[in-house]
Parts: sequence; C-alpha cells; structure tokens
Amino acid sequence: MSTMQMTGAEMVVQALVDQGVEHLFGYPGGAVLPIYDAIFQQERLRHVLVRHEQGAVHAAEGYARSTGKVGCVLVTSGPGATNAVTGLTDALMDSIPLVCITGQVPTHLIGSDAFQEADTVGITRHCTKHNYLVKRIEDLPRILHEAFLIASSGRPGPVVIDVPKDIQFKTGTYFKPTENIHKTYRPRLDGDMDKVRAAVALIAGAKKPVFYTGGGVVNAGPRASALLRDLAKLTGYPVTSTLMGLGAFPAADPQWLGMLGMHGTYEANWAMHECDVMINIGARFDDRITGRIDAFAPNSRKIHIDIDPSSINKNVKADIGIVGDAAHVLEQMLSVWRESKPAVDKAALKAWWDEINHWRARKSLAYRRSDTVIKPQYAIERLYQLTKDRDPYITTEVGQHQMWAAQHFHFQDPNRWMTSGGLGTMGYGLPAAIGAQMAHPKSLVIDIAGEASILMNMQEMSTAVQYRLPVKVFILNNEYMGMVRQWQELLHGGRYSESYSEALPDFVKLAEAYGGVGIRCSNPAELDDAIREMIDTPRPVIFDCVVDKTENCFPMIPSGKAHNEMILGDAAEDIGSIIDAKGKQLV
Repeated sequence: MSTMQMTGAEMVVQALVDQGVEHLFGYPGGAVLPIYDAIFQQERLRHVLVRHEQGAVHAAEGYARSTGKVGCVLVTSGPGATNAVTGLTDALMDSIPLVCITGQVPTHLIGSDAFQEADTVGITRHCTKHNYLVKRIEDLPRILHEAFLIASSGRPGPVVIDVPKDIQFKTGTYFKPTENIHKTYRPRLDGDMDKVRAAVALIAGAKKPVFYTGGGVVNAGPRASALLRDLAKLTGYPVTSTLMGLGAFPAADPQWLGMLGMHGTYEANWAMHECDVMINIGARFDDRITGRIDAFAPNSRKIHIDIDPSSINKNVKADIGIVGDAAHVLEQMLSVWRESKPAVDKAALKAWWDEINHWRARKSLAYRRSDTVIKPQYAIERLYQLTKDRDPYITTEVGQHQMWAAQHFHFQDPNRWMTSGGLGTMGYGLPAAIGAQMAHPKSLVIDIAGEASILMNMQEMSTAVQYRLPVKVFILNNEYMGMVRQWQELLHGGRYSESYSEALPDFVKLAEAYGGVGIRCSNPAELDDAIREMIDTPRPVIFDCVVDKTENCFPMIPSGKAHNEMILGDAAEDIGSIIDAKGKQLV
C-alpha cells in the first residue's frame, strides 16, 4: 500500500484517477473550489462542465449505463447538492452505480446556517445507497475508495461523499488500498445450491413457463446476458422483459415476446397471466409490471433471482427466492441443467407456444398509418431502420415517446438502452445522451424525446456544443404532455387539465441559438431523408418531428388492473375476447 502526503482536494482527484475514472461531470461553486483547483493542475481526469447539477447526475448515469463503469459527479454545497437529488433518486430507483462528491461548508460552520449550507447527508439519506460526511482528513482516502466498492457491488446505486471545505485544504496521508474489501458489506454472488436445484427442477417440470427478466441482468454485465440466452435456448422457453431489461435478450429472437407491463405486448402480458412457472431474473415486481397484485399471474409458481435480499418477497411472494448475482446464478442453473439433463414436456411446451402465437397474431403494436401526418410509431420505426446498422445508443425522456421507443426500437444487445424507469424523470434523456456520447465519442447517440420533457434540461445543449458532442435529439412533437393527455382522455372524461404544451419554442431556431443544428419534418414522405440528414450531421442536432397530436400509446393496462384487462388500439387484429380503446368488448 503506497502512501504520500497531499491535500484533501488532491486526494479526491488522485482517488478518482486510481479508480480508473476518466470523466467527471460537474459544476463548480465556492465549497468545491479547492477540488477544482486540483483538477486544473492535472491532465489525467477530464471534467465535463454541465449547466445544471441534475444534468450532471443524469450524464453520469448515461455514462455508467452505457459502459458498465461507475459514473462520477462533483457539485458544490447547498443548492448544488439539492439540485442533484432528483438524479440521485433516479439512480437509486434504477440501480445505477454513481459516486457523487459534494462540497460542504467548513466543519466548524456546520449547523450554523452558513452561506450555501444544507444538510446534504440528511437530505440524501433516502435517495442514496450510502452516504458520508467526512469529518477527518485521515478518513478521506478510505471513504473515497470504499464509495466505489459500495456503488458498484451488490445491487448498484449512488453514493454521496460530503466533503467540508476545510477538509479539502488540510494535508494528510493518502493511500490506495491494495485490496478494496469492506469490513461488513459482502453482497452474496452465488445462489444457494439447494434452491438452485429446486428451481431447475421446477423449471423443467413447467407446462407454461416464462422467463421474466429485468435490469438486474443488464447490471450483471454482458456475461449475464449471454448466459440468459444460453438458458433460453437450452429450454426453448419464452422470454419477456421489463423496460429496464431491454437488450438483455435479443428482440430479433423468436423466443422474445417483447416488453411486458403497462405498455407491454399482448402476448407478453397474457403469457405472464397464464403461466404456471415464472422465472424472475433481476426484476423487482414493481407496480408497472404487476398491475393488480391479487390478480397477478394467479396460477403460477414463482422463482425470484435478485442480488438484493430485500427485493425477495417484498411485493410478490416467491415460491423459490434465490439471492445472488444474475450472472452467477444463471451459470449455476445452466450447470445443474446440463448435469441433470431434465426431460422437458415437449408436447406441453408446443401447446404453450401455440397459445402464445395465437396471442401474437393479435398484433398488439399495430397502428393506423397515414400519408398526411407522421404517426409517432412510424417515426420510431423509421428511426430504427435507418440507424440499426450503426448500433446506436438510445436514451429517452419520459412519456408516450418513451413507451413508443421501447415498443418499436428493437434492442439486440445490453447497455444500448438508457431510460428513466423507476422514477420516470422528465429531462433525463439529453444529459444521459451527453454522458453516453462522452463515453463513446465515435458512436451514434440519440435522445428520443417529447417536446415537453426536453425542455426540462434543454440547457444541456450548451454542454453538447461546448464539448463538440454530436448527440441527436429526436423530438416527437405532439404539442401535448402526451401521456398525461392520454390518461385524461381515457380515465378522466377527456378533461385536458393543463396538459397542452402552449408557447413552445421554435426548436430549429433554439438549436441554432445554442450553436447546434435544427431540423423539422412534418411530412411522412420526407421523414427518411430528414433522418439521414440528422445522422450525417457531425454536430449536435435537434430534430423537431411533428407527429399526430391525438395518437395514444397502446397496448395499455390501466392503473390497478390485471394483465388480462388490457386496452388495445383499434388497429390490432381481432382474434378473441379483448377490450378495445373505448372499453368495448369486441368478442
């Protein structure tokens, strides 16, 4: 363990470098000026100046989710720290590994209501995985390295380190641990073998099985996704995914049923409802997936694999709960399966696939096409077809456009899809795209946005322009807070209370004002050429895609309803008993 004398500010920079950090997203202020001075005097760590601290955290999230590394943030005390709270909560909900360093007033002023003082540890206690207030220079090196361990191991999440200004000035002994092991925090990676064997036996005996996969598979790394694909092929069972798990299993695979949940496909939701064995890998049974808990997969036995012990039996009781990392447990399951060579009921599995294919024939994602107005689904389809060969990174804001992107942009690999799932944060997409573009400077990065959401963090266009990041903002502009309007139409009698986006900017002129490029398209016949122009432009682009103002996002499970109570659009094909968009029984 090598040691050296340095200031607290220098320790912060050195620890980041020692942890392999290359990019730090932040915004300076008085309480972190010593750290910024230390950044100025070195060349190994690159700072990225955002325009708002929320943008800094979302950018770090995009960086983390597209690379699998820990995202890093630096903000000042008081409003700097409080502005970061939304991003930290977002990262906690979606299990994103972050280390956020906040400045604090000097230790002797803490509690005196000093200028730009806030109780950062108290405020962030419930929106972080762990947080620290550094009171002694002797503790700073350990805390800095420990934070990365906590953020990235077990169920990933954000960690805050609150560093008072006097600690930044003090001199102490810096050290980098030769072995970064926490005394008490030891997340379990391997599953209990007895439970793994019981799970394999239950899976092998299933008549109507389904794999229900979530963001935990993506968080467990590319190996977990590869093992999931191996297990699916070995069993021949259908696979579905949450919003956060898209890409863990290839959308082009015939065993893929699409996304499940509130705006999931008909076949995915009915498979979940009718299954007899559900294998949940890295998902947490949240309300957007389960709908009405007492009617959720009522005839199924449930296997739940999750690295977070508190997730097991929290929302839905599991028949077999396995605590462990998705990659490790999947490897164990594959080993047991290959060793035991269980006999799958092929006749039952064929009958199950016949039933699933009957649901597939419903074509629940179908929509009415138009030659005169751009349908939002069509815009996403064309964007996908024209960019898929570029293997793009896709971020989104939150709303209808987010769900259309999840439905119609088909992801074949993990870490290409970045969206705010748990918190549903409008304004997430642009800064997240900046983070992903910073990590992958030669890749195509697109933020699929709504005209309302994009305005939440539009100021980050300055960051994109300053660092010459060619991010593309693809706005589905329907002049409404679309998802709010949809719920008001379907569930509140068409009373559109404050959901119309009045006084919108001219997005083309706005892009140009920032120093970027603006493109507008409202004609379906011109859409492909406009998208190609966007792709080929080597600068930040805002694409104002003017779409049908009244189009709704279907399928949809109304809040509090079960999977077999879906609403489908009127373009879906009638093959059985189902409720249409107006609540009318079709058969």
